Amino acid sequence: MPEVCLVIPCFNEEHRLPVGDFTAFLRTHPGVSICFVDDGSRDGTVAVLEALRLTEPDRIDVHRRPGNAGKAEAVRAGVRHVAATSDVPFIGYWDADLSTPLGEVEPLLAVLRAEPDCQLVMGSRVRRLGARIERRALRHFLGRIFATGAVQVLGFPVYDSQCGAKLFRRESAGLFFDDPFLTRWLFDVEILARLRNHAGVRAPDMVREVPLASWREVGGSKLRLQEIINVPRELLRIRAHYNARR
Repeated sequence: MPEVCLVIPCFNEEHRLPVGDFTAFLRTHPGVSICFVDDGSRDGTVAVLEALRLTEPDRIDVHRRPGNAGKAEAVRAGVRHVAATSDVPFIGYWDADLSTPLGEVEPLLAVLRAEPDCQLVMGSRVRRLGARIERRALRHFLGRIFATGAVQVLGFPVYDSQCGAKLFRRESAGLFFDDPFLTRWLFDVEILARLRNHAGVRAPDMVREVPLASWREVGGSKLRLQEIINVPRELLRIRAHYNARR
């Protein structure tokens, strides 16, 4: 029986989805299942996903949404679907392009197994000796600026809230994902704000950041320039909303 289900949002991924990596990983990791969420793709993504599902019908699910609502809503819909239809103790979400290799699931999962009080484990793209973090200098610089803004919103330190590799306990799925998110791309910060509002001063002790051994920047990001420009305003919006509900 699978121990963890990974929710993978997909939008127009027909030519980007590394199908072979998914099938190879599932063959050697029977404790992992995957729920692909098609977010209203307009290309052949659904056909690719359905063909992939047939390779492991007991461990691959395809959840289709009628229109494109953005990554936040795709992940939220997928997590709620998994929580309603599966008994896995752990759920997570991962980027479809596998910029974070699937092999990084195990180190994150080990933290949840070892620390019962930990509710959320986040992959962290820390450049250090012994790791292969392939990221353009400009993206790294912008990431550090964003992290500073996230710390101001949350009131506790976080190095890399936006890495698309996260696992959490099934019982926290409702807290993190029941309510719609304010933003299409900064929902990771909203998840942390929801935990902070729920747990108070204990919140930082319920989250762990795990430095990744490998991560590579993949081209074809769906994030548009206007959305990048709006990031400061969106962070202020998140802070105002969640501080009012604190």
